[in-house]
Amino acid sequence: EVDERANQYAHTFLARGIQPGDVCAMALENRPDFFFCWFGLTKIGAVTAFINYHLKGRALLHALEATAAKAVVIGEECLDSFLETEQTADYPRWLVTDSENPVDRSSLPDSLDQTFQDQVMAAPRSRPDPALRAGIKAEDDMLYIFTSGTTGLPKAAKYSHMRWMTSGDVMQVTLEVSPEDVFYCCLPLYHGAAATSVTSTALAAGAAIVFRRKFSASQFWTDVRGNRVSIFQYIGEICRYLLNKPAQPDDRNHNLRCMLGAGLSRDVWSRWVERCGELDIFEGWGATEANAATLNVDNRVGSCGRVPFWDKTNLRLLKFDIESQTHVRDAAGRYVHCQPGEVGEAVGFIVDHPEIGAGRFEGYTSTEATEKKILRHVFAENDAWWASGDLLRYDEDGYCYFVDRIGDTFRWKSENVSTLEVADALGDFPGLELINIYGVLVPGHEGRAGMAAVLMQPGQRFDPQAFHAFAVERLPHYAVPMFVRVSAMADMTTTFKLRKIDLQRQGYDPALFSDPLYIKDDAAGSYAPFSAEALARAGLPPFAGEL
Repeated sequence: EVDERANQYAHTFLARGIQPGDVCAMALENRPDFFFCWFGLTKIGAVTAFINYHLKGRALLHALEATAAKAVVIGEECLDSFLETEQTADYPRWLVTDSENPVDRSSLPDSLDQTFQDQVMAAPRSRPDPALRAGIKAEDDMLYIFTSGTTGLPKAAKYSHMRWMTSGDVMQVTLEVSPEDVFYCCLPLYHGAAATSVTSTALAAGAAIVFRRKFSASQFWTDVRGNRVSIFQYIGEICRYLLNKPAQPDDRNHNLRCMLGAGLSRDVWSRWVERCGELDIFEGWGATEANAATLNVDNRVGSCGRVPFWDKTNLRLLKFDIESQTHVRDAAGRYVHCQPGEVGEAVGFIVDHPEIGAGRFEGYTSTEATEKKILRHVFAENDAWWASGDLLRYDEDGYCYFVDRIGDTFRWKSENVSTLEVADALGDFPGLELINIYGVLVPGHEGRAGMAAVLMQPGQRFDPQAFHAFAVERLPHYAVPMFVRVSAMADMTTTFKLRKIDLQRQGYDPALFSDPLYIKDDAAGSYAPFSAEALARAGLPPFAGEL
């Protein structure tokens, strides 16, 4: 049935002028039509651009422009963003109805084509002419998937047919997936992990996928148990949300045999296994656009994978100086590969060969953005490496550990402070829903002062004295956040990656936001409500903005 419905979409796209090589954008929530639309475009050799349906205004227009989309398919449930952004009417906009989220279609503008769905349902279920794909090569673009955009406008990463199929083949073998397995996907399907690790692997193995429109902590275990789910694609923050719920007697009553994902901290990992029972956790490191990746296949808690022989892989860790925010060079001016325990940026050697898929860096739709992610002359003249922007370290046994994003680790009081480590240490503070750690500039001081933006669970109030005691007990003095901002809502991407750039720009100037702000008061053993007097007691000047 999926194949036939995809065929109907394919015929409709052809009838509307979409040709092999054209780009068509789509914005739909996790529902069957997402797959039908995507696969229909692939069947005719077109490129599918996944659009984050939460985008609006400038960001939404940027996404459409960055992909050079000829048209955009919009789910009825995603209409608001497009209607609010009037300039999207410059693109053909084709509506896919949604029985669960109907709107008053009589009030919709004429620029929104409401005949698309009827045309799809009336289209033939036969497969389109295979000759349409005759000129398509394995290395050609299949998808445009946007990066999460934690520091600005997202970039559209290219994803080829070859890479999509290879990812499924590799993960099928690694996870030993069979047709009896059932995947659970609560991440948005426009996200790289959901579109590749889940969908490609399930199709390669003939396994089933259970998907929910949006993650629900209250419905998670009901979904998993009711559908006999065996494999769960996670993001670390999802596991933390679930662990924030009270333990239940049936927490180990499930069919999960393994989990696949990224961002699972050592603490959350241990607590998850303790509560939910032993299972294989395939914690990985990589990125949508990455040409190198790691995967933990032996349950080493906290590790994102092992590299036993660095010379047998295209991955390297370039030694990085946190204080100067630059790479360390040797006497000859070359970059330096890290020794065990040292922190470095993960980079992947770019393999540029028409018959080799591994190590390819396919880049972004923007040539400028692609070039910015390439380091040259690293270890030899004219070599080229993809720069991840991620800091990792490895131990004597070759196990790798994610440290932070470059720019997130900061210096304060002549010490390095990892936002990830601070967030992990404070993440299970009673009543806490979310915590976002970042550094803010302080005039006249080197480095940045730590700031925590906290979101409390419904019905819970922030206790500044309890938080101070909790932080002081768990962290060295220099890592205890200087400021705490109690947020009414989380500033994060839809893949549960916390945004920091806007928060950093607002710093600790209460005139720039309405959230309650506190400043550390060690003498009182608490956090004091922010005031000019409290700031003076801490010996800090007023915020003067970001550079």
